[in-house]
Amino acid sequence: MTNPEERGARPGNGTLIIIGGHEAKEGRREILKEVARRVKGGRLVIATVASHKPEGYFESYQEGFDGLGVGELVELYVEERHEASREEKLRLFEGATGVFFSGGDQLRITSQIGDTPLEAHIREVYESGGVIAGTSAGASVMCETMLVKGTSQESYRIGDLQMAPGLGLMRGVIIDQHFAERGRIGRLLGAVAQNPRVLGIGIDEDTAIVVQDSHFTVIGSGGVYVADGAGITHSNIVEGRTEDPLSLYDVRLHVLSAGDAFDLEGRKPVPAQALQEAVSSD
Repeated sequence: MTNPEERGARPGNGTLIIIGGHEAKEGRREILKEVARRVKGGRLVIATVASHKPEGYFESYQEGFDGLGVGELVELYVEERHEASREEKLRLFEGATGVFFSGGDQLRITSQIGDTPLEAHIREVYESGGVIAGTSAGASVMCETMLVKGTSQESYRIGDLQMAPGLGLMRGVIIDQHFAERGRIGRLLGAVAQNPRVLGIGIDEDTAIVVQDSHFTVIGSGGVYVADGAGITHSNIVEGRTEDPLSLYDVRLHVLSAGDAFDLEGRKPVPAQALQEAVSSD
């Protein structure tokens, strides 16, 4: 039997907000409003580490969060890994109740801050009940294993996928972003075929999952796709040659939209109202 900790449980006491990219920064700003609500008036660290050229990222979030009740926004950028131990970088977390990872290259996040004092401070925010949010590359990095590269908008070819260790804030899943917009269903199924224990979660742009305990709810304007390979009866992932298209039988797919909820331990959608009642009774 699979350990519940391997099936979507997460190791902190806070909230994860995992965004498919291109979240609205004007108008309704539903996702940014949810981040601000979870920050509860504290300091929000905007981590632009994923970008090779971070100019403009922080300013766009200053505008996006304007008037939403965040106490203070500060920018965290690390050009080289040795900077992740500097005191002036660590002081950015004083009074922080949230961290927001912007987009770019997810390998820059893990290679620059993985197993450093900066990462420890991020985990402290999470473990103390704060919010960790991430968009695009910042979404992929939430998992133990993250998708790095793979062809979009066509059928998955065996061998056409690159994965790497992520930050591990969420267990038992692998996340892809810009999902419908870039036609990434093939590569998500390829990732699930390699390890059917892991749930594949694809998140559209301006859409997010809000993860607490062992469940998540969907917010935003698009869809969330959950690929469950536990019932797979056949795949050619081992016998097939590189460049062969993937064959996969009996994979289960859920499509969720705003207001829907998902039980990560039970691997099934649940009515949002029932989830709210369960949480209220705890």
